[in-house]
Amino acid sequence: MRTGGIDSSQIQSMIAQLKAHATRPQLTPPVVQTETVAAPKAEFSDALKTALDSVNASQVKSSEMGKRFAMGDDSVSLSDLMITMQKSSINFQAAIQVRNKLVTAYHDIMNMQV
Repeated sequence: MRTGGIDSSQIQSMIAQLKAHATRPQLTPPVVQTETVAAPKAEFSDALKTALDSVNASQVKSSEMGKRFAMGDDSVSLSDLMITMQKSSINFQAAIQVRNKLVTAYHDIMNMQV
């Protein structure tokens, strides 16, 4: 099934690569902490804003490269442009999927019986 530029076989291939990389043994020994360090609290809104800013940055970069290529800039190759456009497309599609999951979770919570 093909949806929005990515077909399911490509997604499955990417997932398989990530799993293979995750199961690969680490070459560096684990670091043992003797002292507990207070980790700063990660705010959901900050993480979401950072993710959306990175999606926006990739979209802007893709657009700018497209304009430069169309104007005949020799420093931008077609392959670099296509790779940048695909990266921004994947970033955008991932953001849409996260948004859909958040909306679904919100609706599920709102429909819970109290």
